[in-house]
Amino acid sequence: MEINIGGRLWSVGRGAEQVMAIVNVTPDSFFAGSRRQSEAEIVAAAERALLEGAGIIDLGGYSSRLGAEDVSPEEEFRRLERGVETVRQVAGEAFPLSVDTFRAEVVRRLYDRFGAFVVNDISAGELDAEMISTVGQLGLPYIAMHMRGTPQTMTALTDYSDEDGGVVGAVMRYFGTKVAEVRAAGVKDLILDPGFGFAKTVEQNFELLGQMDKLSVFGCPVLAGLSRKSMIWRTLEITPAEALNGTSVLNWEALRLGASILRVHDVREAVETVRLFTAYRRSGSMAAAEVATVL
Repeated sequence: MEINIGGRLWSVGRGAEQVMAIVNVTPDSFFAGSRRQSEAEIVAAAERALLEGAGIIDLGGYSSRLGAEDVSPEEEFRRLERGVETVRQVAGEAFPLSVDTFRAEVVRRLYDRFGAFVVNDISAGELDAEMISTVGQLGLPYIAMHMRGTPQTMTALTDYSDEDGGVVGAVMRYFGTKVAEVRAAGVKDLILDPGFGFAKTVEQNFELLGQMDKLSVFGCPVLAGLSRKSMIWRTLEITPAEALNGTSVLNWEALRLGASILRVHDVREAVETVRLFTAYRRSGSMAAAEVATVL
């Protein structure tokens, strides 16, 4: 599948799995190793992501971790403006970038300043009523993630009724409505993110991962954001800093169940996971029925 980013085509999908490098231009993201504030830190992070094989760099200026302080639109834009400008100087104008924001105002201002990029919205338009229409008007690719509430309230919103299919049923119904809404707004390139760690317990995250292949019914690439998440470090009784091995294990499973994009803090390890998975699949080791579930 080709994603159109301002006239530049980015291949993503089965056989063209991509690694998205996280570069947070914030002081308070949940994983300290991803925080980049100075220009030198941003340059180093971008250079390393490119060297290790990232297919896209994702810049965030607003931490979505539990308990993070609210950031004004002006401050978020200031952080992202510096981040995008710096990364483009390193990676070049043609290299794919995504911006992690739920604010339409920030999208518009960055678009006016830099041109096209992928919009990565943790709220899928739920936190800003103008977001989806703005993305459609600007002709930008859009990543829509499932979440309930806000980063400040989401941990209290994990009650998914068993009668309605639990967390998997809720996510499927949500995207059934959301995909139609986004398409009606004129968005042509849509990527779905099931939202691991957002308004979901550890157990619900594993349940969702185990049935992630169901998202293929929507015909959109799927992004898996599992990197160093609490479902890993809480289960293993370690810290986020120690959760790289667990991340690689779950990233393999996400690829097996149809993920096209791995959003990660550690690019080299994710790229190696993709390469090994690709070799494994090409060897014919995957059962025919297993392959069919993710095509």
